[in-house]
Amino acid sequence: MDEFQEILQDFLVEAFELVEKLDEDLVELESTPEDLELLNGIFRVAHTVKGASSFLNFDILTHLTHHMEDVLNRARHGELKITPDVMDVILESVDLMKALLEKIRDTSSDDGIDVSACVARLDKITGGDGEVQAPVTSVPVEEVIHEEVVEEASDEEEIDYDSMSPEEVEAEIERLLQERQEEDRKKREAKIAAGEKVPTMPDEPSEDEVVATPKETPIATPAVHVENKVNQEKAKASAPARKTPASVEQTIRVDVKRLDHLMNLIGELVLAKNRLIKINDDVEERYEGEEFLEELNQVVSIVSLVTTDLQIAVMKTRMLPVGKVFNKFPRMIRDLSRELNKKIDLVISGEDTELDKSIVEEIGDPLVHIIRNSCDHGIETPEERTAKGKPELGTITLKAYNEGNQIVIQIDDDGKGLDAQMLKNKSLEKGLITEKEADQMSEKEAFTLIFKPGFSTAAAVTNVSGRGVGMDVVKTNIEKLNGIIDIDSEVGKGTSMKLKIPLTLAIIQALLVGVQEEHYAIPLASVLETVRISKDEIYTVEGKSVMRLRDDVLSLVHIGDIFEVERILDANDFAYVVVLGLGTSKLGLIVDTLVGQEEIVIKSLGDYLKGIEGIAGATIRGDGGVTLIVDVVALMNMAREVKASALIDTESGTSVSKEKTKASDYVVMIVDDSKTDRMIMRKALEPLGVTLVEASDGQEALNTLKAGDYNFDAMLIDIEMPRMDGYSLASEIKKYNRYKNLPLIAVTSRTSKSDRMRGVESGMVEYITKPYSADYLSSVVQRNVNFKSEFL
Repeated sequence: MDEFQEILQDFLVEAFELVEKLDEDLVELESTPEDLELLNGIFRVAHTVKGASSFLNFDILTHLTHHMEDVLNRARHGELKITPDVMDVILESVDLMKALLEKIRDTSSDDGIDVSACVARLDKITGGDGEVQAPVTSVPVEEVIHEEVVEEASDEEEIDYDSMSPEEVEAEIERLLQERQEEDRKKREAKIAAGEKVPTMPDEPSEDEVVATPKETPIATPAVHVENKVNQEKAKASAPARKTPASVEQTIRVDVKRLDHLMNLIGELVLAKNRLIKINDDVEERYEGEEFLEELNQVVSIVSLVTTDLQIAVMKTRMLPVGKVFNKFPRMIRDLSRELNKKIDLVISGEDTELDKSIVEEIGDPLVHIIRNSCDHGIETPEERTAKGKPELGTITLKAYNEGNQIVIQIDDDGKGLDAQMLKNKSLEKGLITEKEADQMSEKEAFTLIFKPGFSTAAAVTNVSGRGVGMDVVKTNIEKLNGIIDIDSEVGKGTSMKLKIPLTLAIIQALLVGVQEEHYAIPLASVLETVRISKDEIYTVEGKSVMRLRDDVLSLVHIGDIFEVERILDANDFAYVVVLGLGTSKLGLIVDTLVGQEEIVIKSLGDYLKGIEGIAGATIRGDGGVTLIVDVVALMNMAREVKASALIDTESGTSVSKEKTKASDYVVMIVDDSKTDRMIMRKALEPLGVTLVEASDGQEALNTLKAGDYNFDAMLIDIEMPRMDGYSLASEIKKYNRYKNLPLIAVTSRTSKSDRMRGVESGMVEYITKPYSADYLSSVVQRNVNFKSEFL
């Protein structure tokens, strides 16, 4: 980065920080014009931006801020009263200042934005005639600096500052300062010769001017003359101490990309910690009582503790006060009040509450829509409020506070409130709901109709509202952040809207659940409770599964039905239900197992798998497996299309063996990698007339079993096989409740006692050793499948 770009970057960072709170301060000044400290702070912002922009030759910005400074200077000396009309012009000039700074940021130039009309109005406020000559664009400072660097390059190469004595360094600094002052004097003379009005600045700033920012402005680094920074670069020495305030907060600016990278590394560390804890548990179980376990536990505990502390510390570096979003609302309320001819007061609290940077950037738009909605539809006109016995001044309260692992942003107004019946009628008119839905809808559910696309209660479309898109955007954006919206309202009293948003989107607490061999992670913020119920408590109403949970009727859906997991019906008499809540909506999600709560790191699925409905991302479990993270919003929408779960129809399911009417109704699988052995077993069983299915190894057998094409009555399994041996196959089969009682018969040449014991442990019910007779094999199979004698 060259010298000019470095100076420009510092100027932009400082300028944006200075103007960030300017809107809020100006609106406060309008209501308390006698607050001299606030007025001085605002004046200093304009003065600082003007000084720096003048040095950098941004003439249009200098021209504008100079006239702003004149108005504010008169006001602080009591020569001018800040009226709403005067404030309109000042606020307009602040908007132009922001636009110019953005233009400079994007193009390194302030050309192309016309400020003449605003400057003329500022001039009239100070008693001028409004005829102000536009500034003459001067040579960019980048070119000046570049020329100086070229001219002085040879001299600088010959100067060795390190070998200079302190006196020589001081003399060199003085020489450079005199050179700079002489160049600045020539520039001013050139501007005067061109007919431009050039303000004179005192060499020594007053005590007020030394302080770079007003007391209220939360800026870590004070303003420093850019002129001094150039000289620091040239002389490799510090600027005079008198140029900076006495107390300086030590801060450092870090690129956001570095923080994001650091957060990703912390995420990987959390995954490694989870893996380490899982391995530690396995080792404890295997080597119970060993001396080294205590030391291992201590190390794992320390690593876990340090990782958690490190994670919290890094998350805090990404945290920003929500006040950065709140600061723009006083100005917005002020402008809307004048536009709508209403009297509205905004009360803000909890602006120091911190949120992850990515979330702070996302919640701005939803809050704008909600507050505009409160101003337009909520707060009544002064005449209406007086007629209702309310004070003319309507109040909107905006507050933020922490609640567990969430932040709650609450927006209250004391306006007319929401009329549930009117909302239903409007929705029926627009065809957004049916009459049946309207009749069944509770009052709280009716409030959520304002989030329907195209819904609006405005009588006419205005600049403020009426198009029916604002609140739909609110719902979409908040749900994108895994947040929920809760509305309470009372007609004539007002409305309260709560946005509940997670503190961070990178690492969350989740409930891990299982369905067959699949695992899913459900964000804990959306889980209201988990219950275990009898299957007798599940009913079917209009093709949907439901249950009664205390006083409520809860819709049920099996997670396997939503994600089309090939599942085998659970033979148990109970089910686990995870009750999900999203605003006023609830859903009971039936799962096979509850694995437990775990801290998970959210990973993107990448471009190839992005956009899968119902899936928000993935995480890596402690055992190294990948678990998909459920998108609760999408899942609840998908659940509406799912019919009654087959879970309640276990009596007629395929898990119950059908009545055998002939020998071929019995189905036996032969699993052996040897074609010869399979042929021998087939020859032994064919006389029975049973149906025989073959598999060449354990993996093929398991796939055949999962396919569900056959209802097997017994399996003959060899032990030594490629891909998956007989013991592993038996263990996998016994994981399925449907096959818990399926007879598994080992047919092997392994004869040791340990082999037999291992076979029993893995779920084998019989152990046949090779060689064997055909009659013996046939009798073992008949006994285990309860073969009817009449079929012989």
